[in-house]
Amino acid sequence: MELRHLRYFIAVAEEGSLTVAAEKRLHTAQPSLSRQLRDLELEVGAQLFTRNPRGITLTPAGTAFLDHARLAIGQANEAAAAARRAARPAKTTFAVGFLTGQEVDWLPHVTQILRAELPRIDFKVSSLYSPDVADALQSGELDLGFLRVEPRPDVRYQVVAREPLVAILPSDHPLASGAVVSARDLAKENIIGFSDVPHVLRTVVDDYLRNEGIDFSPSHRIDNFAMGISLVASTRGIALLPAYVEPLLPWSVVSRPLDGQPPTIDLAVGYRHDNPSPTLATFLSGIDTLIAAGPAGVRRES
Repeated sequence: MELRHLRYFIAVAEEGSLTVAAEKRLHTAQPSLSRQLRDLELEVGAQLFTRNPRGITLTPAGTAFLDHARLAIGQANEAAAAARRAARPAKTTFAVGFLTGQEVDWLPHVTQILRAELPRIDFKVSSLYSPDVADALQSGELDLGFLRVEPRPDVRYQVVAREPLVAILPSDHPLASGAVVSARDLAKENIIGFSDVPHVLRTVVDDYLRNEGIDFSPSHRIDNFAMGISLVASTRGIALLPAYVEPLLPWSVVSRPLDGQPPTIDLAVGYRHDNPSPTLATFLSGIDTLIAAGPAGVRRES
């Protein structure tokens, strides 16, 4: 018994006609098909079909045989597919991690630089806190990261943007009516602070406020921009956040630039210097284009 016998049997059983199965399904001559089915019945040792003027019907033996025949063909097809999958080399994984929110601005540039590589790789994207991106780069879980400069022994950084900090405040706040927010204005307000998680941002903000002579003891400290936006809306405080959050603001809060020389925070590309990935090499060869292009996100008018 061969697989072709099972395919012939299934086709005739499903069509209910030797002629239709031969011409439309199997593309073979009807006498040849009849001979193959007789050979199958001899091999099985039971009559599988009843032939009558209106076509072909299955005998009880044929009905019992049909389910097993379908299963055998299905398993044979899956075996062939598994062999083909095994014969193809597995795609190389290239994992990119973003400081949460930054993928909006930078992922389009990454995919543009890697457009020729993408069909050949398993491209994975994740969104994490900056220290977690750095840890994943150090451990090799990520090949590339967009994050703050977080010192790790084997991770190299190249700054791709210097983002100004902006004031985030309720949309109906008195300061929202002005074009800018000054340090003098901030001194009178409830400023939301940062936890140790975004420690690079915390240092930048704390240094700015100290240099402006603002002594503040925040009643709330935040881990991320989403928490900051929520607290601005609920407590009517003011948060100083990087400008990349502006396209993500809900209607209830707005951004205003800081007067004078606003503080900036670096966004960098990080990678292990000993990572042999050719995809990483392709990206690094195009990094100057990425830096020149700047953020891809559209900044919202405040």
